[in-house]
Amino acid sequence: MAAGLGTRRPPGSRRAIVTRVVRAAGGIVVRDATASEILVVHRPRYDDWSFPKGKAAPGERDEDCALREVEEETGLRCALRFELPATSYTDGRGRQKRVRYWLMSPVEGELSFRHEVDDARWVSIADARDLLTYRHDVALLQSLPTLA
Repeated sequence: MAAGLGTRRPPGSRRAIVTRVVRAAGGIVVRDATASEILVVHRPRYDDWSFPKGKAAPGERDEDCALREVEEETGLRCALRFELPATSYTDGRGRQKRVRYWLMSPVEGELSFRHEVDDARWVSIADARDLLTYRHDVALLQSLPTLA
C-alpha cells in the first residue's frame, strides 16, 4: 500500500479546515462627473440586479479584476476614480465572498450587456435603491460622495 493511503488518524485528532475567502471586484460606474446616474446590471442566472463585478483570477490585482469585469459585462472600458468600501457576504454556495469596489467613469465603448448579463441600465441613485436586489449593494450607495 502506498505511503499515507489507508492510514488512520489518531483518535481525537481533527482534520484542519481551510476556509478561503472568494476575492471579487467590480465598479459603480457613473455616467458623468456629477454621478447623477449609475450603471446597474441584471444577471438572468440569479435573476438579480447588482453592480458589475466578478471573481478575481489567481494572481490578478483587484483593480485589474474590477476593470476587466466591468468591461466584460457592460462593454465599457472605464477609469478608476477611487476605491469605495468593500462588501462581504456569504454567497449562494455558502462561501465567504469579499468584493472590492471602485467608483469608475467610462472612457471608451458603448453600453452593451453581455457575459452573464442580459440587461444594463443607467439609473438615478434613488431608482437604484429600489432596483438593487441585495442590501449590501444598497448600503454601498451610502458611500457615494456628493460629486456635484
